[in-house]
Amino acid sequence: MIAKFLPQVSYALTRRSALRLGFAGVVLPRFFTPRAQAAAQEAETHGLSIFGDLAMPAGFSHFAYANPDAPKGGEIVLQVSSTSGNQNFTTFNTLNTYILKGDGAAGMGLVFDSLMSGNGDEPDSLYGLVARAVRISADKTTYRFLLRGEARFHDGSPLTAHDVAFSLNILKTKGHPSIRQSLRDLEAAEAEADDVVMVRLKPRHSREAALIVAGQPVFSAAYYAGHPFDETTLDPPLGSSAYKVGPFDAGHYIAFDRVPDYWGKDLAVNTGQANFDRVRFEYFGDRKVAFEAFKAGVFTFREEFTSAVWATGYDFAAVKDGRIKRATLPDESPMGTQGWFLNIRRDKFKDARIRQGIGLAFDFEWTNANIMYGVYSRTNSFFQNSPMAAQDRPAPEEVALLEPFRGDLDPSVFGEVYVPPVSDGSGQDRELLRRAAMLFSDAGCKRAGTLLTLPDGKPFEIEFLDFDNALEPHTAPFIKNLKLLGVEARYRVVDAAQYKRRLDDFDYDVVTSRFGLGLTPGEGMRSTFGSEAASLPGSRNVSGIAIAAVDALIEKALVAETREQLTFICRAIDRILRSGHYWVPMWNKPNHLVAYWDLFGRPERSPRYDIGVVSTWWYDEEKAKRIHFAGR
Repeated sequence: MIAKFLPQVSYALTRRSALRLGFAGVVLPRFFTPRAQAAAQEAETHGLSIFGDLAMPAGFSHFAYANPDAPKGGEIVLQVSSTSGNQNFTTFNTLNTYILKGDGAAGMGLVFDSLMSGNGDEPDSLYGLVARAVRISADKTTYRFLLRGEARFHDGSPLTAHDVAFSLNILKTKGHPSIRQSLRDLEAAEAEADDVVMVRLKPRHSREAALIVAGQPVFSAAYYAGHPFDETTLDPPLGSSAYKVGPFDAGHYIAFDRVPDYWGKDLAVNTGQANFDRVRFEYFGDRKVAFEAFKAGVFTFREEFTSAVWATGYDFAAVKDGRIKRATLPDESPMGTQGWFLNIRRDKFKDARIRQGIGLAFDFEWTNANIMYGVYSRTNSFFQNSPMAAQDRPAPEEVALLEPFRGDLDPSVFGEVYVPPVSDGSGQDRELLRRAAMLFSDAGCKRAGTLLTLPDGKPFEIEFLDFDNALEPHTAPFIKNLKLLGVEARYRVVDAAQYKRRLDDFDYDVVTSRFGLGLTPGEGMRSTFGSEAASLPGSRNVSGIAIAAVDALIEKALVAETREQLTFICRAIDRILRSGHYWVPMWNKPNHLVAYWDLFGRPERSPRYDIGVVSTWWYDEEKAKRIHFAGR
């Protein structure tokens, strides 16, 4: 699954907001009503930021990376390259992507507006969309979102505070487990008027709780009065955003059509964006077939995740004559953490020595040189390519955070942070395999002829589970080395639906996962490393990590008041996780490799923390006249 976890949030702290998130010493006239008094003590702002900085001033016209003169029209066709919630890479059977059941369709986030919208140049800021502003109580537990009166659903009905409150409450009670967990600090959501929704957060809530609330989709309460929210369905839902569901064929493709009279098309957060008349996603069960479809023009934009294909596969006619362009797009956000994750819910992986030994059997240097054309770097951190990644020995600030848990942690946490050793590049480094064999022996494994048995006497067997064979060339030499150690390892590919079911139910030995925590890690850590998520069906905690010290540090991270504090906390978490050997880290690269038919225009630059293709590119009619597809 060489695929990207989305989303990675955007940022650029270039301007301080003139508005502060709290008032003190306000004198209230005695004739104020309690509600008026509360309002007078609230700070009103046009945006939200975790650490209080907003790059864009009130009244800004558009985001800096968006072209306000971008034309509307045309179509972009893509392959599914990232998923969230219940979505599946290779098929879909429901348009409800906000629950656990079913295989959700790609792109459904295009249909729903939210209270606020992100800026691709900032890491942790949101600006008004459905909400024109927000008033924040002095203690920052109550947020009153002031809604735009012109907000409408696609059927023309008004979008009101009642719809917002309904949406937040239904997601908190019946949404996908990962959504429910992210809304755990939401105490109440109530409509105080048609244009005012009050959100009350729990005391000592996480610093991003308000942003999580403001980023949730807004559903029509009237629509779901007649449609069960928690059921799979192929009925297109009623949305309010720039797109609505267009033609689709379950499991094959889904298209979204631009809404010409979209109520919010002229808002600053939307100007120069949503430029395609149609956004279409094509589904393919095989990467090779998908690449052939791209060559034929079945889809028109492709992000390439396979280095061998990027190095050798783009030598066909459409590339040579310029009809297909290739580009390397920068992205300043951490590029995600990818690896083989060991399911420690299973007894065979309980011992950290066994897990470390497994990792020593993977020869990254050989794999990178012989399979990936040397274009990747080794991943070693759960916060890869981020200031949050631990390095060398812990700083005094990290030691202070770790010290209360010293008795429960491996002593190595307080020394040099674990980094996978560099092999001799032979593909079968004898020294590393010897170290692996010793670790297995120290853990109680025994060699019986060519096979290794676990401490309980059972054969040591490992199944690498996947839904396609894209990683088989990378896994095969890894498996070969494991077999040299006596481990009976195998690579198994199942259909995408079965893979998702097994992933949701934690029914696997080893799976590949990629996730990104961004430059301001927060709630994502709780769902990826937290003990509660370890037993939550469908969670991102694929290894089953449940460590009291990590839980405690995550709670500290969620209320950190400065980015510096957050950085030290995340480094401490990284040290603990890396000492546990819960994964075999893979590889990374700091950019996006993309290819596309020369049908598009694009802004002068991409957002700093997103490539912004669907949101900011546009269809170029003149270029399109010169393109002739072989496949359609």
